[in-house]
Amino acid sequence: MAPRLCSISAAARRVLGNPGPRAGDVAAAADNEGSWFRSLFVHKVDPRKDAHSTLLSKKETSNLYKIQCEWLEAVLPKLHLDEDYPCSLVGNWNTWYGEQDQAVHLWRFSGGYPALMDCMNKLKNNKEYLEFRKERSCMLLSRRNQLLLEFSFWNEPQPRAGPNIYELRTYKLKPGTMIEWGNNWARAIKYRQENQEAVGGFFSQIGELYVVHHLWAYKDLQSREETRNAAWRKRGWDENVYYTVPLVRHMESRIMIPLKISPLQ
Repeated sequence: MAPRLCSISAAARRVLGNPGPRAGDVAAAADNEGSWFRSLFVHKVDPRKDAHSTLLSKKETSNLYKIQCEWLEAVLPKLHLDEDYPCSLVGNWNTWYGEQDQAVHLWRFSGGYPALMDCMNKLKNNKEYLEFRKERSCMLLSRRNQLLLEFSFWNEPQPRAGPNIYELRTYKLKPGTMIEWGNNWARAIKYRQENQEAVGGFFSQIGELYVVHHLWAYKDLQSREETRNAAWRKRGWDENVYYTVPLVRHMESRIMIPLKISPLQ
């Protein structure tokens, strides 16, 4: 991917009385590491022949994640505890701020796509689950799910004691920018580890594509405010924001409260 250049507008150049930088001036400025002009260049990403999922996901595991946004479910703990199903609950929440009257469920399928298909095939013959789906359909306004992989540089989501609130930050990226996003966040994640707030980071494989989900945990809204403000006082965090903001088409934040059945409290 070619580096993007943020240029000064023609109107601004006229105000400055400068018709625009010459090629030689640009080269000299780019060579000067202390020059302000150097900050206008986004980090170059080397061309790759591998799939994004191969480059960005964890090699040591074959976990596949599914995120569901729907109404409250009651049968989930039984599937979580049944060893015959190769799936486990990572977390379950109701939205507090953001889209209302919504439940969010995060599943882990240990074994990737074969585990997912095994689970789906078994559910077709699970009479209790089929009856539950019929009852659930009377309550739902909408459902949406995605299949996700976890970023290699993020924490593995683990059960944690509460009470906590959780923030699900969703970023819809410009197509072709996932590697650049991953390159920046692989460096930036170290700035968000001190308070154990980083729960998990995922990117979509099926469903809406070029979507990233970052899951954070905080004691309360005030703790969230203080933790996020503290990141800006760390040298290097501002650079991560500078280089990733241009990659985003749309972003959304949900503040969520864990359900009683959630392993993440």
